[in-house]
Amino acid sequence: MHTRRVEVDVEDCGRVHLLDEEYHRAAGDTDDSTPRSLGSLIRVEGGVVDLGIALQWGEVPFTVTVSDQDPGADLDGYEDVAEASFESPTGRVFLLGWCMDFYEEKVARLPPLPAGPGTYRLRYHVRGMDEERYLADDHYLQIWPAPRHAPAVLKSTSECCRYLLDPEAWEAATQVS
Repeated sequence: MHTRRVEVDVEDCGRVHLLDEEYHRAAGDTDDSTPRSLGSLIRVEGGVVDLGIALQWGEVPFTVTVSDQDPGADLDGYEDVAEASFESPTGRVFLLGWCMDFYEEKVARLPPLPAGPGTYRLRYHVRGMDEERYLADDHYLQIWPAPRHAPAVLKSTSECCRYLLDPEAWEAATQVS
């Protein structure tokens, strides 16, 4: 198991991307029978995963654990926890904040995925979204090899997370009559 802390520079759009080094739709990844996204909290398409964050831009600290097995969710330490499956065509991934232009120096490379190319599960832990903060360990991502499963929300307590999961339902629930 490898854990790494990285800083991700987000220029706009409140998104951080987990990308395979090939960062394109995985060849042969056309099975649409299993849903892969949870609103805009986690959006998956082939070797690209978009992770929603609370603010539009800034330096966002992420802690990332790459493991050969499920490292276990930290439900007590985080307000919001969700997971989804994704395909890695190369077994090499990196984090990159939403940016206007691709700059190699903005790439936060992660340890090689333990099973090489294949299907992985990621678990995204977040806290402090309602406070719109970026403290160390507020964003924690776990990655391990696992068969494809439907995405799942393990815990959702923040208003921001509820909005990212389903903006229309959140708007309807918060309408003042």
